[in-house]
Amino acid sequence: MASIYRSKAGKQRILNEYSKIIAEWPVENKQHRIPTSYGETFVIESGSPENPALVLLHGSLSNSFSWFGDVALLSERFHVFAVDLIGEAGFSDEIRPPYKSGAYEQWLGEVVARLGVEQCSIAGVSLGGWIALRYATVHPDKVNRLIVLCPGGLAMQRRDFLLRALLHKISARGNRSKEIGGVLGMDVANPEEADNMRKALEFVLLITKYEKPRFATFPVFSDAELTRLTMPILVVFGDKDIFFNAEKSINRIRQLASNVTSVLLPEWDMQ
Repeated sequence: MASIYRSKAGKQRILNEYSKIIAEWPVENKQHRIPTSYGETFVIESGSPENPALVLLHGSLSNSFSWFGDVALLSERFHVFAVDLIGEAGFSDEIRPPYKSGAYEQWLGEVVARLGVEQCSIAGVSLGGWIALRYATVHPDKVNRLIVLCPGGLAMQRRDFLLRALLHKISARGNRSKEIGGVLGMDVANPEEADNMRKALEFVLLITKYEKPRFATFPVFSDAELTRLTMPILVVFGDKDIFFNAEKSINRIRQLASNVTSVLLPEWDMQ
């Protein structure tokens, strides 16, 4: 299996920094390494087991660091499981199954089962949102609620998404801190957030430097699959999304799923 990293040294730099972040996790937590058919999966558990279960799935070129700024608040109301996706820059296995293989919903099902969770809500970003939707279409009885931010699979991925991603990356070079700060929900003008902003920026750039991106397109969900989604769903897109047509994505899931709330953020790219 080919490594997802550009070099062994780069991999080690990412994981070393990630270890430091986890050591400063803002709430009391337990860490698990869950065996699955697709290798080991790393999970950070926080919050009271008496609260409803919430599974967090980050996007590509990332890991559970994505939830660092949110997990303290979420843990007050939920039993939170932040999952490192397989094939991404975290402590889970590096395997990247084909999107059409059915592997991702099987993998998540194994993780959830081994954690002893019978029903849960799921929040996912981009790739994590697509996986959340995949799992929910196969196991709708096991999902209480879905929160998906710029998920793939609701509309055709833009044919020129590689060019758009490249141009987006180039145009952002001169103002990276502002762009990434917005995505991470940080106010760079606030002195109290400046140090956190710097650390977050450095870590995101470290990942993009050393992890090999995945350019396969997300399969589009069929009408029949989306009609299985009967649980409450919150869908959030930025109207400047570089990979997906936000309005088409929102309209399609609203037409086919029965209980959807949607938010389209103006002048915003959530990728």
